[in-house]
Amino acid sequence: MNFLLRRLSQASLLAVAFMFLSNASTRADDFAGVFKTKCAICHAPDGSGNCPMGTKLGAKDLRSDEVQKKSDAELTDAIANGLGKTMPAYKGKLTDDQIKGLVGFIRDIAKKK
Repeated sequence: MNFLLRRLSQASLLAVAFMFLSNASTRADDFAGVFKTKCAICHAPDGSGNCPMGTKLGAKDLRSDEVQKKSDAELTDAIANGLGKTMPAYKGKLTDDQIKGLVGFIRDIAKKK
């Protein structure tokens, strides 16, 4: 009986871990979708800014050291409140969770450079 309880406990832990990991992957896909619909028009799908609108507006390469050295709070502020006259504010258009996820997405695309 004790053996059976241990096995059930182990199976439960594995199930919870699997749900967490699959949820994290889904959430990353969600943020990629937000980036694609809100950011890629100016920052390009790879974050480089190398696209017609990005070139026209002088969009930053999100993978650059200049951007990556910014704190999460600075990136969050830039997304939420916009930058200058060219980058719009997304406060009220995106949830706090989406903005936080975009910051993580920006960190991740730099690793793929």
